[in-house]
Order: sequence, then C-alpha cells, then structure tokens
Amino acid sequence: MNIVLLSGGSGKRLWPLSNDARSKQFLKLLRDDEGHAESMVQRVYRQIREAGVEARVLVATSASQIDPIRSQLGNAVEVIAEPERRDTFPAIALAVAYLCDELNCGREECVAVMPVDPYTENAYFETIGRMEQVIQAGAADIALMGISPTYPAEKYGYILPGSDHGAYFDVQRFVEKPNAARAAELLEQRAMWNGGVFVFQAGFLLDRLREMGLPAAYQELLEQYGTLKKTSFDYEVVEKTDSLAVVPFGGQWKDLGTWNTLAEELHDDFGLVVRGEGTENSQFINELGIPLVALGVKDMVVAASPDGILVSGKNESSFMKPYVEQLSQRPMYEERRWGYYKVVDYNTFGDDRYSLTKHLFIGAGKKLSYQSHHHRDEIWTVVEGSGVLLLDGHTRNVRKGDVAYITAGTKHAMYADTDLHMIEVQIGEELTETDIVRYALDW
Repeated sequence: MNIVLLSGGSGKRLWPLSNDARSKQFLKLLRDDEGHAESMVQRVYRQIREAGVEARVLVATSASQIDPIRSQLGNAVEVIAEPERRDTFPAIALAVAYLCDELNCGREECVAVMPVDPYTENAYFETIGRMEQVIQAGAADIALMGISPTYPAEKYGYILPGSDHGAYFDVQRFVEKPNAARAAELLEQRAMWNGGVFVFQAGFLLDRLREMGLPAAYQELLEQYGTLKKTSFDYEVVEKTDSLAVVPFGGQWKDLGTWNTLAEELHDDFGLVVRGEGTENSQFINELGIPLVALGVKDMVVAASPDGILVSGKNESSFMKPYVEQLSQRPMYEERRWGYYKVVDYNTFGDDRYSLTKHLFIGAGKKLSYQSHHHRDEIWTVVEGSGVLLLDGHTRNVRKGDVAYITAGTKHAMYADTDLHMIEVQIGEELTETDIVRYALDW
C-alpha cells in the first residue's frame, strides 16, 4: 500500500507558535512513550511504523513545508510539492500521478490518503489496512473511514451508513457540518464523523482524471497545475462516486487544531516557566529566552514565541483566527532542513535601510546553501561550535568567536562540523527571504 499524508495549512489557530512557514503539524509539543518531544507529523509517521503497516509513505505538501518535513523525518518519506496551493483534489491527483510515473506504483496498488496531523492511536492505522482489504476485494471504488462520534460536533462532516456488510457499511449519504441539533439527530441515526481518509486503487483515480479531460501523467499534470480547479477531493471525486464503503473506527481520535484541544494533551509546560500560587488548569508555552511567571492564573493558555504572545481563556482560544488574520508580519521563526533560525531584532532606519538579526542553528553535518544576495550585506558571528566557511570559492575553518563580513553579491556558504550556533546580522534596503541566488556546490 501507499500512504499519502496531506500536509498543508498555516495553522493560525495555534498562533503565535504556528505561522505561514511553521504549520501546527511541526510544533514539537507532544511526547512519545519515552517522554521525548515530538511533532504531530513525527508522531503519525512513528505510529504508521509501529502499527506494522507495510506501506510506502509520501507527503503531499507546499514548497514552503519541504524543509521542516526533511528536518523532522529526514529522507524516510517521499515528498511531492504542489507548485501552488489548490485544495485537496489537485494535491491528491498530483501525488497519485507521481506515485505511478516516478515511483512505478501499479494501477492495482492501493493508495491511502489521510491528514498528516490526527491525534489518534495505532489501531487507526490498522483500520486503514482493513480499508485496503475492502478495496482489494472489489467491494467498492473508494473506502472511507468513519470515526465513532463522542459528541454532536458541528465542525465535522458526517457519513450516514447504509447496509452492514460486517467489515464495512455502504454509504447512504453525507451531511456537511450540521448545527448542534441536527448533529444530535445524526448520532441517533448511527452517523459517523468523516475522518478525511480515503483508500482507492491508483488506476481508479487515473481513469477518473482522464474522464474529466485532465492529464494522468505526472509531468503534464504538473505543467497544468495552476489551471486546475480549487476544489476538495470529497466534492470532486467522493460525492460523485456511486460505489463507496465506510469502515468504522471506534478508537481515540482528536483534531488538535486549537489551543483548547491541544492543551488537553499537554501535561507539561514548555520553556522557562515559573508557576505561582493559585495557578490552575492552565497551559504555558514559552519559546523566548526570558522568564514567564504566572500567578493566580486559571483556565488559560499563554503562549510566547518570537512571533508574538497569546494570553487567552482556554475556551476563547478556539475563536482567535479572525484576530490573527489582522496581523501582517514576516515569520520570526522557521525550521529548515539544516536546522532553524529565530529573528531576535528588526529595525527600520530613516534612510530606508533596515537591519535584521537572526540566531541560526546548523546541525552537525548540515550546511547552508552556496548563495548570494543583491540587496543586503551580512555579518556572521560564530558563537558556538565549529565549521567550514566558503566565501567566493575560498574556504577557511571557523570556530566560536570568528566573524565573517559578507557584502552584497558575495557567494557564501557554511558547513557545520559540529552543532553550530551563529548570529547573522543583515543590513540593506530589502531584507526578504526571496533575495537569494543559489549556486551548485558539492562539499
């Protein structure tokens, strides 16, 4: 089987830790069985392997998320990047075409598509294995996962089951995000939450693309990607398919998309936090290098990062998205395949010049690409570790305390012999992540 993890979104409901460059699935706020911090995407990938599912894993994502995926999962998964975001139908179509053309996936092989960030148990992935069996037995063209509801939720779609075939049910119809009263009625009719998991044979979707007049070949689909309609896989394929099956899952399942739901699974504070008397039922996450002291705080979420500070009641935290959308600033923290950076200072001067100061961490054996900039000078100061600095073709070893002055147009790169921390000061008329020219380099 092939498993496609859909990784998208900016996760504004988990601001200030999540932003346009750091989606919620990459936040290392969960704990594995040994108490080590892990992200949602790391947890899901670990569970797939622990459940014993024999599958090739591919992540369908946007270009901005390739670096954090590589940083957290390494080369354990295939990554297919959309040229631009166009909803789940184009993303899934591109992933399946890639599987078939680039990875030699056969038409009869099953493809399971699922979100990258469910908070669930290993039995969830065993259920995906049963969905594959339903498809391979020829019982349906698409198998869906139906989550056993725990309350009449308004934020999920519902699947009304039809005839019971033991391992699966026929699908009678779908109901999209009902109000609370209607949701309660659906629960009485044995409706299940739509878990957003699909299993089908690769050839089924390739044939559907051809029927729609779309290319089924990966390179052609990639070239025409910007013309594809922005629409969901549910609407464009599932709801237009007659032969559907739903396989129920009755285990633990939760969407950790808001602070109040995420806080239910966080049992520790993160960062430099001091709790005082009278502090109850509250969660504190502090990514800043300064203390956070809480006194008499009840039923609240406090999250501090380089992007900002959130102080919210737990219940109210789920309604923060429209407020965050009013903010417009560059991401102040990004995870890259070589490590991460934090913006620690940003200034504007009267002569239309700017300064930006970053703290960069480069993991041992990793490197910054060979690059130059048109509109800024940079000053690099190594504060911990050692590495090799490359400036316009000339290399020198650097260690703690060494400084490099890099003028606009100068080609430069850094290789970390050990874990390396350095301060980067940018000075110029334009300080953006797009002002970069990369050059081929084989260390």
